[in-house]
Order: sequence, then C-alpha cells, then structure tokens
Amino acid sequence: MATELNYKNIMVPVDGSKEAEAALGKAIAVAKRNNGFLHILHVIDTRAFQNVADFKTSMVEQVAETAKKTLDAYLKQAKDAGVENVEYTIEYGSPKDIIGHQAVEKLNIDLIMMGATGLNAIERLLIGSVTEYVTRSAKVDTLIVRAK
Repeated sequence: MATELNYKNIMVPVDGSKEAEAALGKAIAVAKRNNGFLHILHVIDTRAFQNVADFKTSMVEQVAETAKKTLDAYLKQAKDAGVENVEYTIEYGSPKDIIGHQAVEKLNIDLIMMGATGLNAIERLLIGSVTEYVTRSAKVDTLIVRAK
C-alpha cells in the first residue's frame, strides 16, 4: 500500500474519451513525480460482440487494432513527458471487473486514475458507469479526473 501518497504503480484505464485522456495526462504527471510505473489499460468489452448475429473474429481484431494505435500514441506521450516505466495492456471482458479487480491484483496497482465518464452512455444508463463501480468496489485508492 502506498504511504504518504507516494504511489508507485498507477493504472489509467482509457477508452478514447476526453475524460480518459485528461486522466492519462494527470496519471503521467503523478507517475513522473513519484518515479512510478504507469500502466495504461484498455478493456475491449466482449459483451458488445455477443449480441451480433453475424459475429466475426475480424470485428474484434479491428477493434483491437484501432485500440493498439491509440495506445501506442499514449505510450509515446508518456515517454515524451519523461515517464521511464510505462506499458499498456489490452484486456478482453467486463471493464468493471477487469479495472476494478483483476488488473489491480495482477499489476499490483496502488492508484487507479480514471475519467469521470467514458464513451458508452447507453451502458451508463442501463447498468451503471464503470467509474462508479470501480470507485465503490476497488480495494485501492481511486482518483476520478474530470475533463476541463
């Protein structure tokens, strides 16, 4: 656990939204200031593909390829800002469970920094926001960042 707010393993989940990009910018600053490790995480919600009648692996591959290009740019942004220890991961499954639990344990995260809202307004209305869930259930400090 972090002491005196000296976080060493910072995770920032990103989805391409302005809020996620604002969180990334602040996470880069915290990682740099604390000489910490920055983990950039993107979760491809596989539930979005389960209802597609004509499910094709190529659809998932296209989504992953688009995410990889964005994450490569985020990785470069962090390195250009002076963060030495940075990596990204693309996971598949439920964003709530992966961000709130699985990735925290797997990566030994002590701080999650995430945007106040993401891209999927329909999911937010129907089953609650990922941010709200992570804030309530994660066992580590969670900082919610708002885009200006």
